[in-house]
Amino acid sequence: MALTLEDFTAKCRAALAADDGPSGRQEVCELVREALHDRDFVAATIPEGTPERHVLFEDPTLGFTVLAHAYTGAKTSGPHDHGPSWAIYGQAAGETVMSDFECLSRPDASKPGEARRLRDYTLKPGDAYLYEPGAVHAPRRDGPTRLLRIEGMNMDRVKRLPYREVAAAG
Repeated sequence: MALTLEDFTAKCRAALAADDGPSGRQEVCELVREALHDRDFVAATIPEGTPERHVLFEDPTLGFTVLAHAYTGAKTSGPHDHGPSWAIYGQAAGETVMSDFECLSRPDASKPGEARRLRDYTLKPGDAYLYEPGAVHAPRRDGPTRLLRIEGMNMDRVKRLPYREVAAAG
């Protein structure tokens, strides 16, 4: 029997209610990996025609938010963090080249933050990766992709400030 969104969010809620720290978030990341291997779940939650950002579920008590993302073509985002939140990116289809950055300075209202690229890696279907609060990263998609993403809180209501990439020393 295919996993349902209701079953998936109940498992996420249980993991985060038991431990809202890094261990609980890592357990949710594993739940995302498992869900991505269920073709029926992926087809039901991220069908063709899904917009670039679609909220599927927002937990009324814990605040975590489950999203579907679908991109029809190439798309690149600059370095960013998720403010006070954590995020899990789960690759359902296509590939995302992700870059991790060292934060050199945090942004504020008067200036962008600065970050130096540390590494690039590719998220392939079935992969999920946890970004803890403050982790600076940047995704690049060279073609059609679909993702299942979890945010610790709905980022639609969080003002985020920009970063600029600085060259590596030496």
